[in-house]
Amino acid sequence: MSTPDLNLLITLDVLLAEGSVARAARRLRLSPSAMSRALARLRETTGDPLLVRAGRGLVPTPRALALREQVSQLVQDAQAALRPSQVPDLRRLSRTFTLRTREGFVENFAIDLIARISEQAPGVRLHFLDKADKDSTALREGTVDLETAVVDKDTSPELRTQALFTDRLIGVVRADHPLSQAEVCAAGYAAGEHIGVSLRGLDHSALDQALRSLNLTRQIAITVPGFSTALGLARSSDLIASVPERYTTRLRAGMHSFALPFAVPTFTISMLWHPRMDADPVHRWFRGCLREVCSGKTIDI
Repeated sequence: MSTPDLNLLITLDVLLAEGSVARAARRLRLSPSAMSRALARLRETTGDPLLVRAGRGLVPTPRALALREQVSQLVQDAQAALRPSQVPDLRRLSRTFTLRTREGFVENFAIDLIARISEQAPGVRLHFLDKADKDSTALREGTVDLETAVVDKDTSPELRTQALFTDRLIGVVRADHPLSQAEVCAAGYAAGEHIGVSLRGLDHSALDQALRSLNLTRQIAITVPGFSTALGLARSSDLIASVPERYTTRLRAGMHSFALPFAVPTFTISMLWHPRMDADPVHRWFRGCLREVCSGKTIDI
């Protein structure tokens, strides 16, 4: 059995609506002969005459009358499916977005993101997952909507990326630490005991290279897996934490932060998503919310 030509549905819809080969031809911008051939194909396909002559016009057969509403709905549904997606009513939207990100991002940006989303789409929920590696399988499989990362050579080339903000490493100590009493010099920074953070994407090697260029080295007293732990230790000791500035704004509340007294390269935090979600209007709206929240942060030391 041959597959029917679905384009004939549009022709049949117009023929049944107009009840005239000539008018249907004009509406579809076809010649009358081309429309007559299309009607012949429809009759052959359906096994019914569909439109028969009555005086000087055409009238639908019972089969045509039975098909008219169904065919009209099919054509409308097909046209709707092929139109660009429209953003639904955000006030009525019910959806959960899953974000995979590093420690510190939730503490620093989630409050503002929740506030912005709740204002526009109160039915949207957020689910944050810890980002332990750069494996993009979850994005590819659709179990994660967005990730944050420093884009590098290991980032999957199939993913879409957009920068959120540029960050830099800064020094952080407890409020009454000796380094909080005066401007910090490179020698004073290096002389203290430091907290190392073992986190992929955070280039502490650049920091140590900068110190070596000044003939200085720092002593790592302890290495921890994340910013929160590093800042927690620094808050209650004489240890020095070196962490990203923008990424840890709220985590550093009540502590003394200072610009590093030597040049260290900055780095850019980006959001990543799978191309399948690129044109989804709700996903695009959510990406815009995240971008606005992150770009709205300005921190000066």
